[in-house]
Amino acid sequence: MSLSATSRAVHHPLKAPFRISRGVKTAAEVVVVEVEAEGQVGRGESVPYGRYDETVAGVLEQLKPALAVLEREGHEGAALALLTPGAARNALDCALWDLRARCTGVSVAEATGLPVPTALVTAVTVSLDTPEAMGAAALAVADAPLIKIKLSAEDPAARLRAVAAAAPNSRFIVDPNEGWTFEVLHGLRALLADLPIALVEQPLPAGADDPLDGYDPPYVICADESVHVGGDLAALRGRYQAVNLKLDKTGGLTEAVRMLEQARALGFQLMTGCMVASSLGIAPALHLAGGCQYADLDGPWWLAVDHPGGLRVEGGVITPPKAGFWGDGMERSGLWLD
Repeated sequence: MSLSATSRAVHHPLKAPFRISRGVKTAAEVVVVEVEAEGQVGRGESVPYGRYDETVAGVLEQLKPALAVLEREGHEGAALALLTPGAARNALDCALWDLRARCTGVSVAEATGLPVPTALVTAVTVSLDTPEAMGAAALAVADAPLIKIKLSAEDPAARLRAVAAAAPNSRFIVDPNEGWTFEVLHGLRALLADLPIALVEQPLPAGADDPLDGYDPPYVICADESVHVGGDLAALRGRYQAVNLKLDKTGGLTEAVRMLEQARALGFQLMTGCMVASSLGIAPALHLAGGCQYADLDGPWWLAVDHPGGLRVEGGVITPPKAGFWGDGMERSGLWLD
């Protein structure tokens, strides 16, 4: 069977700067993998993340031997085995899921048992800025049921109050991106208890979250940077009550689906999150989102221009991509690699 695989960098300018405690970005820098077999093309996208020492160039280098094995042997398992969990593996894994659906006619929803919701509430993000600017940004999305508030350790109370005043009917995910100490977190206990908080996401740095052991806050604390794959979950009990599943951390949909079941069995609440990415990067995560209590999948909402036929975010609700965009099994060639 004829097979080819390519990877490339894609630059997506944002419609506004996206600021978190670690810095600011004005574009989404992604890696796209395409795998073609007998006229069918599967696509996957990932976001290399500096927090995990990833770069676009580095991810493209990681992919070279894996794509060479895939072309030479036509065996997905051998190719994926060359990659560790992270952005490179995510792009290839999602491209293979899409290709499998197109070659077999069996959709990703059918294969995983995780259908995409027809309408999905997603958090929309108010990025880190002055309290006044964050209040104005929150006012512009005040019809969203769920708002994510990016914070740092610099006067988080003023920023929280500004957003809450501007969006009185919304619930909030508070995300300091590892930017707080336990003293900052505990000092905000009364204010956070007073607000309609859905989650406080990764308040302390990964590897320095021991103070959360046995802490009993009046809100749910969600692990993000502290959890990547299923093997990380057991150690989080007693510190976190929820976990954030991101494909760029798990290394693709394959591990994320396994992890979803493992986290449920351990009693965690679940959120599906994303980096700032296009609809191609978010489409696989929509399958996870239907099995989670919370979704934070507004990445394409930040882009100046997204893919034609991609998902839409309006009023904090996602409308899925058009049929055939990713993973639908719309085409059937009767072929598959393994």
